[in-house]
Amino acid sequence: MRKLIFIGFIVLGALSGLIAARNGDWGTRLVMIGVGALFGAPIGGALASIGRKRRQPLEWDENPLPGMGTTPKDLAANYWRDKGHPPFMKPSEAEPDKHMFDPDRLG
Repeated sequence: MRKLIFIGFIVLGALSGLIAARNGDWGTRLVMIGVGALFGAPIGGALASIGRKRRQPLEWDENPLPGMGTTPKDLAANYWRDKGHPPFMKPSEAEPDKHMFDPDRLG
């Protein structure tokens, strides 16, 4: 059906070029038919949606590294553990240089 619409607009453009130059000689008619077909082709292609990429819906499961903590599902699952911070961006709980790496604070 799309090709039929596309070809129909090309023919319609060629006919409009022929009608525009109906009193001219055959050289002028052929040029006007070509110009009409040239203008009819992009109009028919646009109306028939030829050449337009179809958008695919986004899927959240297409992450190349699932389970690494970067997918929205991973962020939602670990929200309470990470206290709302992204992975590896969680600020330290201790003051800098004040027993930050004590064994009782690790873990």
